[in-house]
Amino acid sequence: MFEPKLLEEIEEKATEVTVNAENIILDYGQIVRSMPIIVSGTVKVMRMDEEGREILLYYINSKESCAMTFTCCMEQFPSEIKAVAESSVTMLTVPIEVMDEWLVKFRSWKRFVMGTIRDRFNEMLQTIDQVAFQKLDERLIYYLKQKAIHGESRLLRLSHEQIANDLATSRVVISRLLKKLENDKLLLLYRNEIKLLSAFKVNEK
Repeated sequence: MFEPKLLEEIEEKATEVTVNAENIILDYGQIVRSMPIIVSGTVKVMRMDEEGREILLYYINSKESCAMTFTCCMEQFPSEIKAVAESSVTMLTVPIEVMDEWLVKFRSWKRFVMGTIRDRFNEMLQTIDQVAFQKLDERLIYYLKQKAIHGESRLLRLSHEQIANDLATSRVVISRLLKKLENDKLLLLYRNEIKLLSAFKVNEK
């Protein structure tokens, strides 16, 4: 993905960081002084509205980064997002001082940055479309599929409250929708766990 010379500079100048699951990597208002590249694990990126409700924007997986940190990092703006480790995460943090330099020196770095911005922008558009045009039950199904794909497991360790927070709705509504999916034989509900059954087509849109 990167030129050998760039890989050498990453090894020299980036710092490897490990974050445990559910820990906050970046919080609202925090000044971003380095850009993360995820080596392993999954990070979820959240946004808060004026009433304090959070909504899930997108996930960052292995060999990916967060487009929102680019602009905050380059301009030294306070972060408008929160990034949380969905699982145990290992990442490389690239200091702001070398980001501009690498954009000029390395074509692969420029492609990586522009590709990351494009991919994350498309994911945010998808989130906007879901909120604007899809019913909540459709959003919930898509959310559960994404959880299964990113976690590589049909057994999801999730509370109804967590799902409600991610989808910016109430726990009561989520519990009702999950119960309907259970009655439809698509999943099984346990305490803080959800098992997606074979009838729940994880890899289908």
